[in-house]
Formats: sequence, C-alpha cells, structure tokens
Amino acid sequence: MAVVAPTLTLERRLLREHALVIACDEVGRGALAGPVAVGAVAADAAFSRRRIPQGLRDSKLIVEPRRADVAERARAWVPAHAVGWATAAEVDHVGIMRALGVAAVRAIQDLGRQGVDVQDALVILDGNYDYISPVAAIGRGVQPIIKADRDCASASAASVIAKVARDDHMGELDGAAPVYGWCRNKGYASAEHRAAIEHHGLSAHHRASWAIAAAPTLF
Repeated sequence: MAVVAPTLTLERRLLREHALVIACDEVGRGALAGPVAVGAVAADAAFSRRRIPQGLRDSKLIVEPRRADVAERARAWVPAHAVGWATAAEVDHVGIMRALGVAAVRAIQDLGRQGVDVQDALVILDGNYDYISPVAAIGRGVQPIIKADRDCASASAASVIAKVARDDHMGELDGAAPVYGWCRNKGYASAEHRAAIEHHGLSAHHRASWAIAAAPTLF
C-alpha cells in the first residue's frame, strides 16, 4: 500500500481566511503508563509556501530509527512548535479526553509565550472530536479533521515532534524503572510490559484508574 504524503493544501485554503493556523496532534492516548503529549505547530502564509521536509509523514508511518531526524527537520521547518503534557496522575484525575485537552492548551499557551498570536489562530486538530474547547476557548476556534496527521503537513509535523518528545521522555522514565521496558514499549501494552506489571505492580507513572489487567497486548 502506497504511503500518503502530506500536503499544505488545506493550510493554504484556511490561511486565505485566517492569519494563522495552529495544527495539533496527540501521542500516548492509549498507553498504560506515562503522560499524554500534544504537539502544536504554527503555520502562517509564508510557511505555507515552504518546501515540505523530505520524509515528513504521520509519525505512525515513519520507522522509529528515522523519526528523530524527521522531527529535527520538522522543528527547523515550522515557524514555532511546542509540546504540551498531561501526567498519568492527571489522566487518572480528569480522564483521558480532558487530559488531552489540558495538554493541548498547554502546548498552545507555550506557542503564545514564543510570540505566536494564538488569539488570531484557527486550530486544526487531528481526529473527529474537539477535546480542546471544553478546556479553554482558543483563538478562532477548533476544527477537528479526520486523518489530519496523515494529510496535512503541519499536523504531520506536530505528530512527529510530539512522538519523538514523548518517546525520549519514556526513555528517561525507563532509567528509573527499567523493569517495565519503557525504552522499548513507550508505556504501551506490550506482553513484556504487562508481565512486569503482574510481577512488580504499578508504578507512580501508570494510569492506575485504567483497567490495566484487561488491556490488550499491542506489541
């Protein structure tokens, strides 16, 4: 099956009506451990005319050994980028959808601190559900777009930037709790991870409110 290359077609259309577009995509929604992360990328008219970096795709379509290089090119390509986080404890406290909204708002606020006029931006969000607006009103509103991370280059950039940042973070957590194999499974429900939970119990970085024992093995 051919891999779909993202374009800037939608961004260019939206930028005819809006001064700025912010693309967001999340990583870690289905993990058993670790935070959720939401990448945010600013896109303006000048950006929309730049050449898309070679190899940029939805992070799920990039093989792991290449992701860091693609993320580095994506960070250099976009006018501004940020990653927002919500911890496992926050996921337990407010639920996964609210936590995704919290992480997204934190990422967008970080763009604001970098000088991005977020109040004049339209946010495009990968998926079919707006989890941002229930947390905070952002700029010109939020437009969910199914497969935005596959089709829209700005969302692809947000996806790979967030993915590499979260994978690096899970590698750091692995150093403190190597029995769970987070440097390999990134907190998802691998057979190794589930066996370690059964033997050692949950850590402070697990989402304790989840039915972890029943979670399907993904790797």
